[in-house]
Amino acid sequence: MPKEQKKSFVLRLDSATYNLIEKWAADEFRSVNGQLEFLIHKALKDAGRLKDGKDKQGT
Repeated sequence: MPKEQKKSFVLRLDSATYNLIEKWAADEFRSVNGQLEFLIHKALKDAGRLKDGKDKQGT
């Protein structure tokens, strides 16, 4: 099975929002990038947007 490649993109956030995400990430021992990936994955799962077999994080 081929390894899944990650896509890169630019995300612009105001500094207050970034600081809040950075603190939240630190509280959960994640990087800011990891926290954003976690939050996006959770939102997709909660919205029923993930297809079977795509739920790899086990949240």
